[in-house]
Amino acid sequence: MRTSTMFSLCYSTTFKATSHSSAFPSSLHSLTSAFFPLQPKSRNFVSLKESSFPGNSIPTKRRSLCVVSGSKSDDGFHESSFEGAESFFRSVMASMETVYLNRNPTAKAILELVQSVDGEQICYDHLAFRTFGVNGYGIDSMAKFFLDFGYTPREELRFPAKKLKALWFSPPSVPLLDGDSGVNGPLPRVFISELLVDQMSAQTQDIIRKYTEISGGANKHAALASAIGSLTWGKPLYSEFQQLARESEYAAWTLVNGYALNHATISTHRLKSHLRNIKSLNQFIEDNGFKLNSQGGVLKVSPDGLLLQSSTVADSVSFQFSDGVTESVPCSYIEFAERLVLPQYKNISEGEVKEFHRRDGFEVGNADKIFESTSMEQLTRKAA
Repeated sequence: MRTSTMFSLCYSTTFKATSHSSAFPSSLHSLTSAFFPLQPKSRNFVSLKESSFPGNSIPTKRRSLCVVSGSKSDDGFHESSFEGAESFFRSVMASMETVYLNRNPTAKAILELVQSVDGEQICYDHLAFRTFGVNGYGIDSMAKFFLDFGYTPREELRFPAKKLKALWFSPPSVPLLDGDSGVNGPLPRVFISELLVDQMSAQTQDIIRKYTEISGGANKHAALASAIGSLTWGKPLYSEFQQLARESEYAAWTLVNGYALNHATISTHRLKSHLRNIKSLNQFIEDNGFKLNSQGGVLKVSPDGLLLQSSTVADSVSFQFSDGVTESVPCSYIEFAERLVLPQYKNISEGEVKEFHRRDGFEVGNADKIFESTSMEQLTRKAA
């Protein structure tokens, strides 16, 4: 059994401490050990302090998360071989997930709650990232990592009111034996969006261009930045963050979070208990004191009725800007997705249904509302 962690790591009650060099980033020993913990002040608040980064010993809990591969080519699942690189690819993904969970106590707590009811195996439907569409820092900068390991571009989505576009990618199919899960499980879809910077005001464009330009060629290392939890540019001024937030909360989020994993998504229909029904899962989450994104209703439903989604409201973190101002900013959140069986497969018995029999892809209307999980309106809204 492999011991490296990933989205689908088998949960146990044991913890392992990982030591880090205080030099960053030149002395990274490996991507899987480049975890930067953030200590939560409460369930929904984390403090981003310099002392939280390299030089600490970090407890990492091993979990069983099965990452779902649900996309297919015209003839079924498309094939690609990881060959000897699979272990490396999964290690990078593990590092992205660890940074995400360390910074977002709500996501970590919900995963543990669901597992306490449903058992060892939890599956991720997709992972999402945000980018700036300028100076080579857009979708392509993060997509390159996934394309290099066999992912396939599928469909572009446009969000004119938010001045965004997105592209989702289907994973390669990895040969698996029945029952494989954990680090041997299938891979998630990937959803990458970008801000259409040239449609923003001149002042906002100037700020974004300033930080992407001083980053040099760091856009070539987007996956590394995500895996080690680092911005590729320097910390901005608080006034710059405020300017972006007034015009685009997406832009402000990306300025202070960079290539960090924006959200991971639990595949609810792959759960075994009553929580496999997303309405039951939503109720379970709210009953445990967590706030769900209410934009357009808690449950977001595609026009065909086959893609059901919901999400928590993002955690808030304390961020120190370059001018010394410390303010609360939105971090990341966790999403839930139930994909129903396509009409042409309705006669297949439940035990025979595979992921490719279900509704694939994404829906603009749903995604547009899910984006609001990091908005100040949702962050400041009182729980129902």
